Amino acid sequence: MSRFWNARVHQLHPYIPGEQPRGDDVVKLNTNELPYGPSPRAIAAMRDACDDSLRLYPDPTAQDLRQAIGTRFDMPIERVFVGNGSDEVLAHAFRALVAQDAPMLFADVSYGFYPVYCQLFDQPFREIPLNGAFEIDIDGYDIPCGGIAIANPNANTGHAVSLDAIARLARMQPDRTIIIDEAYVDFGAHSAIPLTQHYDNLLVVQTLSKSHGLAGLRVGYAIGHPDLIEGMTRVKDSFNSYPLSRIAQKGAAAAIADTAWLAQVTERVKRTRARFVGRIEALGFDILPSCANFVLVRHPDRDAGALLDGLREQHMIVRQLSAPRIRDWLRISIGTDQEMDRLVETLEALGI
Repeated sequence: MSRFWNARVHQLHPYIPGEQPRGDDVVKLNTNELPYGPSPRAIAAMRDACDDSLRLYPDPTAQDLRQAIGTRFDMPIERVFVGNGSDEVLAHAFRALVAQDAPMLFADVSYGFYPVYCQLFDQPFREIPLNGAFEIDIDGYDIPCGGIAIANPNANTGHAVSLDAIARLARMQPDRTIIIDEAYVDFGAHSAIPLTQHYDNLLVVQTLSKSHGLAGLRVGYAIGHPDLIEGMTRVKDSFNSYPLSRIAQKGAAAAIADTAWLAQVTERVKRTRARFVGRIEALGFDILPSCANFVLVRHPDRDAGALLDGLREQHMIVRQLSAPRIRDWLRISIGTDQEMDRLVETLEALGI
């Protein structure tokens, strides 16, 4: 605490990012990063961008990148917004598109940044409990609100909501912005991007940090009605008009265009996930069905914290989250087949 902090900072409870351990022998399965490198086309584009043009500011409108995203999803550029990672895109959406005269709604088990943003922006919020199967119950969102955020697949559980349910939610709250956070959509769910052409209150947010293997580049984007995009742009240009570097814009555009590479690596992750689930089920773990590049697991006879510590001693890093309903669970990112085999063997060595 400091006497120089204002009252808002004193009251903040910041988001705690996943640990970034050092060491070549560490198997890092705690932050849902892709275990494979980015698209070679993206790497080549970023190398080509490292020239004398870096003395100039980047395009503040990121027109080429937005055009690449628009082409990929058959959307006009006026429906595309880009930002410094989907975290920044979400922050701008919370700031620009959520009414402050009613609580924002999101699940009690979801992405941990949602309540942090609300706290930072003086936005009231209400957490809607997942049902007994840890699924989002759309009917629970049929109440007065300032806006809604749904992570789909849901962060920390991996459960996916159907497009029919999302469309019903958009109709349920026609005068409120519905934010669909699709950070993990490429690993087994269906994107709601096509629905944005039918519902002007629907904003879909994606990132290049997960399925595109570009967590270190920090690029995210949103697709929605031009009125939503214009509102977010007003916030961006009141905060930072140049959020994406020239290198990031070039690399992201190339990554977006390389759909064959995306399909290949996401299919590898899905195969590894299925293989790992089978092996860990044989060890007696409970596992939530996942459409993401992670699984949430619990052993009925072993304490999650003790397992976390035991794995850490063997240089295996997974994550235990703080939400009350999932404190007894561990979230395990899907790595390579070799990394997941090592994890299973380590658990067996721990007496599982």
